[in-house]
Amino acid sequence: MVEALERGHTRVQGFRDPEMDHQLMRQLGSVRYGGASIGECLAAAARIRDADPASWTEVFAEAGRRQSEDAAVRARNGHAVSARDQYLVACNSYRAAEYYCPVDDPRHREYGLASRQAFLSAMQWDEASCAELWFSHDGLRLPAYHIRGARSAGGRVLMIVSGFDGTLEESHLAYGRAALERGYDLLLFTGPGQMDTWRFNAASHFAPEFEGVGRQAVDYVLAQPGVDPRRLALMGISFGGYFASRIAAHEPRIRALIPNSPITDLHAYMVSFAGIDPATLPESDDFGVADLEHIPDAVMNAQTRAMSRNLMLRFGRPTFVQTYRRIKDFSLSADELAAIRCPSLALVGDGEGAEPLRQWRAFQDGVGGPCTPRLFTALEGADAHCQTSNLAFSAAVTMDWLDETLG
Repeated sequence: MVEALERGHTRVQGFRDPEMDHQLMRQLGSVRYGGASIGECLAAAARIRDADPASWTEVFAEAGRRQSEDAAVRARNGHAVSARDQYLVACNSYRAAEYYCPVDDPRHREYGLASRQAFLSAMQWDEASCAELWFSHDGLRLPAYHIRGARSAGGRVLMIVSGFDGTLEESHLAYGRAALERGYDLLLFTGPGQMDTWRFNAASHFAPEFEGVGRQAVDYVLAQPGVDPRRLALMGISFGGYFASRIAAHEPRIRALIPNSPITDLHAYMVSFAGIDPATLPESDDFGVADLEHIPDAVMNAQTRAMSRNLMLRFGRPTFVQTYRRIKDFSLSADELAAIRCPSLALVGDGEGAEPLRQWRAFQDGVGGPCTPRLFTALEGADAHCQTSNLAFSAAVTMDWLDETLG
C-alpha cells in the first residue's frame, strides 16, 4: 500500500472554550502587522490544554524565549530586518504569556518586561524612532512611547490608549504601524491599573478619572515641534474606549476620537458577560482572592478563576462583589457624553453581543459632536471584539476616516 501524502503536520484547530479561542484569534490577527506567524500560533495551540491558563502561559513564554534568542543571533549577524521582525514576534508571544499569568505571580512582571524589551530591541532596527516616556499620576510611573515615523507629514499625531489587558506594544502592532504607514506620529500611553503600569507598579489599580492622565499626554504632544494642534486624534481600544471617551469629554484639544468600542457603562458591559450582576450577590456567595483555590472546577473552571483573580487585583478590591460595585464608578454621564464635541468614529463588531451594541448606539445618540458609526460583520471577518481577526481592514476604516476628518 502506498502511504498517503500529507502536505504538512500543522492543523487549523482552535479551542472549544470560547474565551481561549478568542485569545488565539487575537494572536493570529496580529500576523498582518508582524506580531505572529500563523504556523507558530497553531503549533502553540496544539500544545495548550483547552481552558487551561497555566499551559497557555508556559507555551507562549517558551515561544517568546526561543524567538528572542533567534532575533539576537540575527542582530549579531547584522540582519536588521530579520532581527526587527523576529523581536516583534517575540514581544507579542511574551504578551500572550503575560495575559494569562496571574498578576501577583512574579512571572507576570517577568514576561511583561521581556515583551517590552523585545519591542525596544525591535525598534532599534526600525525606520521609525521610538522614545521611552514616563508620565506620573498619584505617585505612579506611567510608561509611554513617542514614535515618529519616517513618513511623518502635516504634524498629525494619533494617541492610543488600550484597555484591561492590552499593552503599549500590542497597540503598536494593532494600529500603530498602520498609522505610521499613513504619515501619523504616535503617542502610545497608559494609566493606573493597566498592564504596562503593573509591570512597574504592582499595587496600581484602575481609576475612573482618566482625564488627568489624558491631559498630561496632550500637553506633551502639543509641546513637540512640528505638531499641528488641529490634527490631534485619540483612539481607545477595548476598555480604552471608556478611557478615551472620558479624556475627550474633559479635553477639548482632542480633534478626533475613535472608541473601539464605545464603553459608556463598564458595569453593564461586564454584567452582560457574567450573565448575573455580582454586585447584588449576598455576602454568603461572595469570595476573595484567597478563596479561589478552594472553589471546585465543577463550579468555576481554572480559566474563570484566573480571570476573577486578576479582576479583583487590578481593581484593588478584596472581594468579587466589591469589585463589581467599584466597577459602577466607570461610566460616562449624559453631560460628559454631550461634552464630546469633536468628530468621532464609533467602532463595534456585530458579534460582540447585545450590551456592547446598545452602548455603541447610546454613544452615537449622546455625543455632542458629529459621530460616524461603523459596524463590522462576520462576512468581513471582523465581527469580534476590537476586530482582532481583521486588523488590516479595521485599520483601513479607521485611518481613512482620520485622513478625511483631519485632512
